[in-house]
Amino acid sequence: MKYKHLIWDWNGTLINDTWLCVEGINHILSSRNMGMISEEKYKEIFSFPVIEYYIKLGFDFNRESFSVIGTEFIDFYNDNFHKLSLHTKVRPVLNAVLKSKRTQSILSAGKQSLLKNWVKSHELSNYFINILGIDNHYADGKIELGRAWMLELKYSQDEVILIGDTIHDSEVAEVIGIDCLLLDQGHVARRRLKKTGRLVFNNIDQLWGYINSI
Repeated sequence: MKYKHLIWDWNGTLINDTWLCVEGINHILSSRNMGMISEEKYKEIFSFPVIEYYIKLGFDFNRESFSVIGTEFIDFYNDNFHKLSLHTKVRPVLNAVLKSKRTQSILSAGKQSLLKNWVKSHELSNYFINILGIDNHYADGKIELGRAWMLELKYSQDEVILIGDTIHDSEVAEVIGIDCLLLDQGHVARRRLKKTGRLVFNNIDQLWGYINSI
């Protein structure tokens, strides 16, 4: 068993929310008479820090503050969160991880108070030894949170792996000194994910098969 602890990203990795993020940003764009985007376009430009993604969309923060736009998006997302479902095979895979005697946690760029409610609403809380989100609405601070969590974990760096769906997840893993696997079912196009040099999987079941084989 190479990896004894799995750190999961939440948005796009476990929860299937890309479509809602596209709806949310299009709601904001439309209300300002700005051009809307397709899911394909979204996956080509979404990035961290998210303020850079908003700039790519054409927002001018000299005219309207990022905090106003970001809060508007979060409000839309929260109002519609009940429509979301987990990605296929998420629950069976989380069960399999537990049965393999590995532990797992969530490390997310979602706000901590909201994240715990989101995980609880899908009855997943008991799968994780910790659920870690940031302290703001703007997806800023995941690296620092990851560093602190690694200091708490009882495992060495080579026993821990981060699983995510964005280039930023790869960057977080690099900084905190652990391996990373990526899924192309979330917020970033496969072409972009492959440029990180990480292994990229089509779905969580395929990814778990790889982890369990090494």
